[in-house]
Amino acid sequence: MRTVLLALIALTASICAAPPNVILILVDDFGYECVTANGGQSYQTTNLDRLAASGLRFENCHVQPLCTPTRAQLMTGRYNVRNYVNFGTLLRSETTFGNLLKQAGYATGICGKWQLGHEEDSPRHFGFDESCLWQHTRRLLRYANPGLEYNGQEKDFHNGEYGPDLVNDFALDFIKRHQQEPFFLYYPMILTHDPFQPTPDSPDWDPKNHSASAQNDVKHFAEMTAYMDKLVGAVVEKLNALGLRENTLLMVLGDNGTHHSIKSQFKGSEYVGGKGLTTSNGTHVPLIANWPAVIKRPGVCSDLISSTDFVPTLCDAIGVKVPTNVDGTSFAAQLRGERPKPREWLYSWYSPRLNANATVREYAFDHSFKLYRTGEFYDLSRDAGEKSNIAAKVLDGPAAAAKKKLERALDQFKDARPAELDRQFEESSKGKDSNGGKKKKKA
Repeated sequence: MRTVLLALIALTASICAAPPNVILILVDDFGYECVTANGGQSYQTTNLDRLAASGLRFENCHVQPLCTPTRAQLMTGRYNVRNYVNFGTLLRSETTFGNLLKQAGYATGICGKWQLGHEEDSPRHFGFDESCLWQHTRRLLRYANPGLEYNGQEKDFHNGEYGPDLVNDFALDFIKRHQQEPFFLYYPMILTHDPFQPTPDSPDWDPKNHSASAQNDVKHFAEMTAYMDKLVGAVVEKLNALGLRENTLLMVLGDNGTHHSIKSQFKGSEYVGGKGLTTSNGTHVPLIANWPAVIKRPGVCSDLISSTDFVPTLCDAIGVKVPTNVDGTSFAAQLRGERPKPREWLYSWYSPRLNANATVREYAFDHSFKLYRTGEFYDLSRDAGEKSNIAAKVLDGPAAAAKKKLERALDQFKDARPAELDRQFEESSKGKDSNGGKKKKKA
């Protein structure tokens, strides 16, 4: 018995000493209200719920209200005020978590939605050895009969293939091929973004669909959510089958609020998707972390988490130095069950598309109050939809203290926007339409 016990101790020690594998799954247009474990009542998220039950579920993770702004923050650990130029672009001067983990000796892969520049070498430039992407060098269908890019090489599918399945196949194959070495897989999923179309599990699935508008109906969002959850489950199953589950840090989060056409039931009330809005419905997303070798006390964490926090957290988790220019705060201590020093506030500089300076929404907030650079002040505990600006009221107690704290937070970033970025923005705007694409010449 003693021999067996010593062997188990030695095995556990070796697992904990080994560099962890890391998988970061980003679900597209997927708000906090969509996960059953969070209190959602409209969808089936069985696999996410299981991960939450055996891991750590975060109640206050906030990102940017739109996909590219969130991706830029998530990948660089830096607020948009420092490096965001326009929709669909990540400056090639930036360092991402792909670069950092590759430098640390990890095999790196990315699969799913790209939307960060059309250069063929972009994924490799940002640290990813292998890639399977939609919307990299071009933009074609994403669901039935998609067009994808494998390591920058275009490949079209015409025989009823489903884009999310193809991407997930790549993810599973990447895990299998790199099971003998530490690997980092960044998996920004194609689901659950519109068009809202049937999945292969839907009763009205049509493999001959060759149109983004075909069968597009919000009723399919629930089916797409269930299919997304199924694909996450397949990743977990692969890790289990290969004996990698124990020492793999697996995190799942949303990239922004759910599409505004989606109305869900959440904790007994209707919840309208807030994609594109700076209210909580646009920024509040699910975050679930699961790491059996480290998370010994599964539960719920109410600490504030930002999309800038993932770079320092991943660096902390694998034991490498956090770059000095990141804005994020590591939440690895929460994963380890240590006594962390949680954030007191979150900050955002948000400008979704072109004409950045004219559309900036800049604000700081904590659990209960929110202050915009333009002066609006809201009591989120009573007014989550930000309908009643209380800035003109006489404030005392917690409200007055919070306003001063948030003013100090905003002061830290009053000169953070590099003038050079706005010059780059002006240059990039020339010859582009409102979606960031090249303007078509008139006939």
